[in-house]
Amino acid sequence: MIENFHFLRPLWLFALLAAAGLAWAVSRQDDARHRWQKAIAPHLLENLVLGRSNSRRLRPVHLTIALIALGAIAAAGPTWQREPSPLVEDTAPLAIAIDLSVTMDATDIAPTRLERVKLKVKDLLAQRAGGRAAVFAYAGSAHMVLPLTDDAQLLQTYVDSLATRIMPLGGKDTAQALRVIQAALADEATPGTILFMTDGVESGADSALAQQAGPHQIVVLGVGTAQGGQVKSASGDYLANASGDRVFARLDIDALHHLKSAGVAVSTITSDDADVQWIIRQAQTHLEQSRNADSHWQDAGWWLVFPIAFFSVLWFRRGWTIRWTAALLAASALLAPPPTLAAPWRLADAWLSHDQQGRLAFERGDFAGAADVFEQALWKGVAQYRAGQYEAAADTFAQLDTAPAYYNQGNALAQLGRLAPAVASYQEALKRAPGWPEAQHNLELLQALIAKEQKAQQEQGEEPNEQPDSVQFDDKGKMGKRGQVSIAQQTADMWMRNIQTTPTDLLARRFSIEAAKARP
Repeated sequence: MIENFHFLRPLWLFALLAAAGLAWAVSRQDDARHRWQKAIAPHLLENLVLGRSNSRRLRPVHLTIALIALGAIAAAGPTWQREPSPLVEDTAPLAIAIDLSVTMDATDIAPTRLERVKLKVKDLLAQRAGGRAAVFAYAGSAHMVLPLTDDAQLLQTYVDSLATRIMPLGGKDTAQALRVIQAALADEATPGTILFMTDGVESGADSALAQQAGPHQIVVLGVGTAQGGQVKSASGDYLANASGDRVFARLDIDALHHLKSAGVAVSTITSDDADVQWIIRQAQTHLEQSRNADSHWQDAGWWLVFPIAFFSVLWFRRGWTIRWTAALLAASALLAPPPTLAAPWRLADAWLSHDQQGRLAFERGDFAGAADVFEQALWKGVAQYRAGQYEAAADTFAQLDTAPAYYNQGNALAQLGRLAPAVASYQEALKRAPGWPEAQHNLELLQALIAKEQKAQQEQGEEPNEQPDSVQFDDKGKMGKRGQVSIAQQTADMWMRNIQTTPTDLLARRFSIEAAKARP
């Protein structure tokens, strides 16, 4: 923090010279010996000067010096930390790659390494409430389990269904898993984190992880112990090799140390949540470092308003020159805007602009209050959007002819369900900022939704072409009604009711198909 301290407007610090000069002049004026040394002989002057008790009292000139110094520092804009843009997501994407090689069934961590990983993922998702995450599984091949989503319950359901037996290829190919994850995150603009939860990195893959380039960082959590443990088989017995000896798996500590020395963030699984907290800190640190280029330094000079106000109050002390107070009140009356019914003057207007007041309300989470006082259209629209005032936000963004304004207008219109105007807004944003990934992504998403709705409407409007397989009549008492029974529909309903496939089996089938397609 101290190493980041600097001033945003350092030229204002020259005003400190005025304060220093005034202090020097006052000290010279208070020095009776200096004033009379040319008029009175030195041996007489020492006996005539009684002291400098009056100079020790607090006088208006002393407050003037303090106010000039504090005002200069405040205007210079002291700062030591950055503030993120409100248009950037607060939570970075997290890609969780879970090693499903057979050694993950080792029992050195109860009940097994894989089961402990599932519990860690549950804790991680709980502490990243609202954050987007994706799940990947890999062994000899790599596959996406779920794309990025903020549905923690859905993520946990699929994580719980993972098992080493569902992988179509044995072994371990970490480099292939990295390539699959990179392809899945290629359109992500927000820098994210790729988390590998594995019991080792095979030879050759460590260089791929260490040389990873791009916006997403790699974090490796080692699962297992150096002592190792026996590996359970799918049947519940212990796995044995061709010689009949049981397989004993140990955590590859050397490979993890090599990764760490190459600059990759590496840690090992713990019995408490220290490892989860470490992962969260790594993700947050990477996001903050990556967003520095798009952020601004936070001006802390406004904190000096409070001591400045305190020293100003001392002007009301009895016996001080009253014309200073009168001048201050007269200046406030002349400079203050006249109150109107539409925008009544407030006490805060004497100290802060409307945009500054809006920014303070925005940082407190009072988005509705911020929207009421913001004058800058983009910030006003952002505050209205955050407050759920989508119609007002769309109108506010319409006042600007910039790419961010059209992009945010499209977001507001999409929230209102007005998809066609939202598509037009995204297209306008892309005209002004070609290749903007967020705008392009939202545009394609809405175009797909519109096409889906149009297709659904067409299907609802078409007359059914299916003919019944048989026609039956109920003539009992001639009170029955003629009916049509579709044998195909009955068969489909019966088939759906008899499905007993689990998510684990579905993943196993999908991974097998994907692996078969990937073979040359």
